[in-house]
Amino acid sequence: MTIDLNRRDVLQASLAGAVSIAMPAMAQSNFPSRPIKLICPWPAGGSTDGVMRALAESATRILGSPVVIENKAGASGMLGPNELVSAKPDGYTLSQLTIGILRLPHMQKMQFNPLQDFTFIACLTGYTFGIVVRSDSPIKSIKDLVDYAKANPGKFTFGSTGNGTTPHLAVEEFAMKAGIQLQHIPFKGNADGMASLLGGHVMSHSDATGWAPHVDAGTCRLLATYGSKRTKRWPNVPTLTELGYDTVSDSPFGIGGPKGMDPAVTRKLHDAFKKTLEDPQVLATFEKFDQSVIYMNSEDYAKFARDNYQKEKVIIEKLGLARPA
Repeated sequence: MTIDLNRRDVLQASLAGAVSIAMPAMAQSNFPSRPIKLICPWPAGGSTDGVMRALAESATRILGSPVVIENKAGASGMLGPNELVSAKPDGYTLSQLTIGILRLPHMQKMQFNPLQDFTFIACLTGYTFGIVVRSDSPIKSIKDLVDYAKANPGKFTFGSTGNGTTPHLAVEEFAMKAGIQLQHIPFKGNADGMASLLGGHVMSHSDATGWAPHVDAGTCRLLATYGSKRTKRWPNVPTLTELGYDTVSDSPFGIGGPKGMDPAVTRKLHDAFKKTLEDPQVLATFEKFDQSVIYMNSEDYAKFARDNYQKEKVIIEKLGLARPA
């Protein structure tokens, strides 16, 4: 009798162990079984919002489960990454990750360590940046801007999408090399920054191509872009570098989740978002905002983060914006 009880106990324990091992595997194979939240850490209506919604709609079709955009604007695009720190690593909470997560920790105390607290899923695209003024502005070129700023130190105002963002720091780097002082006005995103420019509250706005419709409509003038070469869409507009202010700001971005995600879930999300880069509707949205495909798989994206975390530290220190040790 004792032997039979022991055998039964062993059998039940074995079955329980098998079930416990199988449950995570079943969860992985059923993923996703409910909507996925994808945080866009910028306001609705801006260029990033448009791109993120196109990616989410495409990923919804690929995964067969809704990928829902949630806008959390403010803090220079860090509210999404901040939420990942406390989110369950189950693949149902994701966020856009910008280059800011590698830069801002060098400028101020953050809620996260970018090299420890995220799962880098895939890099997908990147921004084209430039600085615009209203079409009725007397500033018709970068030379005009520099001349005005030298005659009126600290009086030329420029908006950006927040402290420490690429649109902010690219202009700070340009100003340092031009020997001028500008006044920075941070906004939550492109939409409110452009509204302020068009309303005459700031003299210029530095951002990704959310300003493109206004440039094409003739209500704004694009003075310069910040890439390594001129854009196809605005071939007559010079880069800051060719004007003599060696300032190149390329800013890839992608999708990330909390640390500790199951590799199988990460792989499924990676494969889905990689496939969005073949979607004509996604590519048309990239084209609309003059963005290109900048793809990195999970491993390469994590390596990019490690390498650029150190590069950003050098830039921040050079600009004198590093937080005290």
